[in-house]
Amino acid sequence: MTILIIDGQGGGIGKGIIEQLRRKNYDDKIIAVGTNSIATSAMLKAGADAGATGENPVIYNSSKADIIAGPIGIISANSMYGEISPQMAQAVSESKAHKILIPISKSNIHIISTTEKPMQAYIEETAECILNEICNKNNTDC
Repeated sequence: MTILIIDGQGGGIGKGIIEQLRRKNYDDKIIAVGTNSIATSAMLKAGADAGATGENPVIYNSSKADIIAGPIGIISANSMYGEISPQMAQAVSESKAHKILIPISKSNIHIISTTEKPMQAYIEETAECILNEICNKNNTDC
């Protein structure tokens, strides 16, 4: 099972997701792709198995991942202050991977019926959702 974490800016969201997964003893492959080197570096320091930076790694790894996680902006062209190119958003959106997205108002996308929470709560919930998805795909109790 391959988990792809995509983040930009300073990589804090991706870093938090990876830290939560590692705290919960998830030891399968986590690939971190940052839209910039700072984001990639933060996610690698958090425990990602591999990391890459930029448009092509997002496009390439989106087609190979089982699960993609990150801020909701990764599916919206030109979001995250222009860090997500139309090609990146298309690759993530069209990927067959299960997508677990954190709602962030900075992306100018508002999901109705979500509750405003502190970012740490979203990160913890995302890690749990990833682990539950893995259990469902493997037909195992976790």
